[in-house]
Amino acid sequence: VQLQASGGGLVQAGGSRRLSCAASTIVSDGVVGWFRLTPGTQRMLVAQITGGGNTHYGDFVKGRFAISRDNAKNTVYLQMNDLKPEDTAVYLCNVWVGGRTYWGQGTLVTVSS
Repeated sequence: VQLQASGGGLVQAGGSRRLSCAASTIVSDGVVGWFRLTPGTQRMLVAQITGGGNTHYGDFVKGRFAISRDNAKNTVYLQMNDLKPEDTAVYLCNVWVGGRTYWGQGTLVTVSS
């Protein structure tokens, strides 16, 4: 399974951004997650969605982000609203399917104050 993350870029504080994680094959039963990585910190879970559509978010999200999936397109989205400078990070997606975990490359989101 190959994952392609996209949608990063520069955004002003208070703005929005939608990230996409496209899988090379069907992963409708898989658990897909978005993580983020900043210099000097460990990889942190942002949001996760199961094959059945159940979602889980990191505490810092506080209702600002929403994860969703379009199984017809093998794509998971992360809608990020009310972005803050501390949300600046490389965002990565992964999928757990068939007993294995696959990672995509990251996409950089920079939030300016």
